[in-house]
Amino acid sequence: MNEINAIVSDIKKGNLKPIYFLMGEEPYYIDKISDFIEDTVLDEAEKGFNQQVMYGRDATIEDVVSAAKRYPMMAEKQVIIVKEAQDLSRTIEKLVPYAENPQPTTVLVINYKYKKLDKRKKLHKVIAKSGLVFESKKMYENQVSDWIRRVLSGQQYQIEPKASLMLVEFLGTDLSKISNELNKLMLILPKETIINDKHIEENIGISKDFNNFELRKAVGEKNIVKANRIINYFAENPKNNPLVMTISLLNSFFTQLLMFHGLKDKSKSAVAKALGVNPYFVDEYFLASRNYPMRKVAQVIAFLRDADVKSKGVGAKQTNDDILKELLFKILH
Repeated sequence: MNEINAIVSDIKKGNLKPIYFLMGEEPYYIDKISDFIEDTVLDEAEKGFNQQVMYGRDATIEDVVSAAKRYPMMAEKQVIIVKEAQDLSRTIEKLVPYAENPQPTTVLVINYKYKKLDKRKKLHKVIAKSGLVFESKKMYENQVSDWIRRVLSGQQYQIEPKASLMLVEFLGTDLSKISNELNKLMLILPKETIINDKHIEENIGISKDFNNFELRKAVGEKNIVKANRIINYFAENPKNNPLVMTISLLNSFFTQLLMFHGLKDKSKSAVAKALGVNPYFVDEYFLASRNYPMRKVAQVIAFLRDADVKSKGVGAKQTNDDILKELLFKILH
């Protein structure tokens, strides 16, 4: 975030680079920086003649360089934005001559999503010297909840840990999808709202009672009735509750539980740090550790691996519902 704030701050001050090479696995920040440049560097009167958006699938490196070498008309700068530039990956090194001597009156923005330049090759070195290379890295699941909290805090909202986890469980680590849902919530709810699981259920459509988070909690508590209610709900709503996600979340939980058993320092803060979880959820691990000794945890992880293989159609003729029911029976008994 600090790097992104520094880039935006420099652009606001007019300290523009001739080339912005925005790359990496997380498209959200690539789009944010690119859109900010597109929206703010030129005023509306200047954009008509001096701002051009190109697409990697329709252009060549030669087209990009030709556009970048033009001079602006009745403006100090021109802005050339190349979207989906990863489609030019096979020929991207052809950009080296231009990057060695970029047009000072051009701001060239290259959106290179889901890929990154090889740091050993010349293009990366040249752009790092003459312009700016930004890598947008994919966040881990345990980082996304904190990101949600920061985004909402910046807009004068708060969110309860369970509500945040529900969003991550349902939407994964795709920041663009999560941002869209947060924007919907902020349109509906007044500032200073503390967003809870009921808000998520009512406005996004994620059940607050029947989700993988609640299943994990029920399993940890060995609450057989609640766990079975949840998997029966999953069977009726398979599109919203894919088996692979359920297995993945349970596997993460029991892997963390195995780590918990091995911790020497079991203070709440130490456990939260070691497992990479919000302190709010730490009590669940203490309870689950009493229900599942280390030997049983190792056994459960083996059950989960077996179910994962079966869910992918290897050596099993069972339906996904049957695989999940069998898995829960083995875990809970």
